[in-house]
Amino acid sequence: MSRREAWLTAGGLFLLALLIRIVAAAAVRFPVPEDTAYYAGVARNLVDGRGLISDSLWSYQTPPLAAPRAAFEIWLPLPTFLAAIPMAIAGTANWFRAAQLSSVLVSATIPVLAWRLAADAAEERGLPVGRIRLLALGSGLVASLLGPLVLYGALPDSTAPFAALSLAACLLMTRISAAPRGLRDWRLAALGIVLGLAALTRSDAVWLGLAWLAMAWFWTGGTRRQRAELVALPAVLAVLLYIPWAIRDWQAFGTPLPGQAVQNALYVTNMDVFSYSDPPTLARYLAQGPLEILQAHAGGFGHDLFSVLLTQGFPIGLVGLLALPVVWRLRALRGLLLAGTLTYLVTSLVFPVSTMFGTFLHAAGAIYVLLAVSCLFGLDALIARIGRIRHWTRPVAWLGPTFAVVVIVPLAFISIAAIAANSRDVQDRYQQLDAAMARTATPLQSSGPVIANFPVWVAESARVPAIALPDESPASVLALARRFDSSLVVLDLPDAGRHWPAALADGSPAAACFAGVELTDNYGEAPAPGSALSEFRVFRIVCP
Repeated sequence: MSRREAWLTAGGLFLLALLIRIVAAAAVRFPVPEDTAYYAGVARNLVDGRGLISDSLWSYQTPPLAAPRAAFEIWLPLPTFLAAIPMAIAGTANWFRAAQLSSVLVSATIPVLAWRLAADAAEERGLPVGRIRLLALGSGLVASLLGPLVLYGALPDSTAPFAALSLAACLLMTRISAAPRGLRDWRLAALGIVLGLAALTRSDAVWLGLAWLAMAWFWTGGTRRQRAELVALPAVLAVLLYIPWAIRDWQAFGTPLPGQAVQNALYVTNMDVFSYSDPPTLARYLAQGPLEILQAHAGGFGHDLFSVLLTQGFPIGLVGLLALPVVWRLRALRGLLLAGTLTYLVTSLVFPVSTMFGTFLHAAGAIYVLLAVSCLFGLDALIARIGRIRHWTRPVAWLGPTFAVVVIVPLAFISIAAIAANSRDVQDRYQQLDAAMARTATPLQSSGPVIANFPVWVAESARVPAIALPDESPASVLALARRFDSSLVVLDLPDAGRHWPAALADGSPAAACFAGVELTDNYGEAPAPGSALSEFRVFRIVCP
């Protein structure tokens, strides 16, 4: 492929992906899920001059506990920095739309990287030029249209930046390991920068580093000293990029590394993320017994495999997984395969409960690309074999990419429609909640930090401090309210916890401290069943 043809293909894929993601982003009016609202909300505060501050406290595992508080006690800041750039130019009046622009642009690079990855793999297999072009272009088109990659291109969180950085790192790894020594230096420096940026996006970047360590040590020629140098230079540059953030974390939270990872590994239920009086401990984790622990880990493996990779990436994920034996030996895919396998195994094994909240999902963007490339290579090998058996005389290598694209287009539109409907529903409900509370004697803006089971949505829709509702007893929530001087509890009923609001019927003295607040619609009447306001229960804390 000539340089001109390569640039035209890359540019065409970028523009196609950009257009598709613009359409998807336009359909999403409000940041869903909550982590998206968190990243975009912190970017708004940063542009408004408040610094890296979040108005929501969604976990009590990392002190100091306050609302508002320093942001990113466990997540990492690069997505917010990216969202803040267009927000600083366009202003914060339309803050979420501005934040989406960064995610749309970054996500549009993923199909270009997928195209280059597939081209490298096809060239390594020694395929004819025509098949190389079709497989590479097909991989780029599938990455442009695959549901989860389109979806998270419309949402300014860590998913799209981490996927793009992961693919860039893996492409650099392949080129470094195959290049003569004299041509490695700038690529090693670029790898170090990419790894450092990935580390500022997600903690899963450590698995990219380990993948490069394995490739440099076991699959790259040279003496031990030369191989050690291949590892050292990128590592030093990545650490230098991360050090300023580590210093900030040390000042804000007392630790230079993302906090509460140990607690996340000890979750017993997915509601432990909001625990206050009963935080995750090793004793409570072990008290489950061996059978429950094994079931939890099996559930984590199953969730990450079936719910994340196979269901959201269907049918590309299923075919790609089955076709991995076709491509797993290819050097061009080795770094991505190593990093993806480590991410899947560690997340599923160490964080089997917290991964239900998206721990693996948000790190899986590059893995979707790996499965897309594997899928097309598998279909290509199958079609070529059928052609040999049936003595076809005309090349039909276009059949696999065409089939994949045709199948995923309607699924992508279904995914966009679903997230758009969810976004509209959340926006409407929380706008109506804010208006309804303004008609009561206790509006959200005058009640101290609001206790809610969706604190980020409350904070970002009403611009008020909000703290998470622990799924614990009324006495525990009352103690929390007294600590933070809170006077309101907001329950979003479709996703309420196991104890709430049923816990208020336990007859305890603490339960009597929660008095229901009657919400009314714009006409002063009780909300109709099935309406947005009917899905909320609000309680005023009446005890001193």
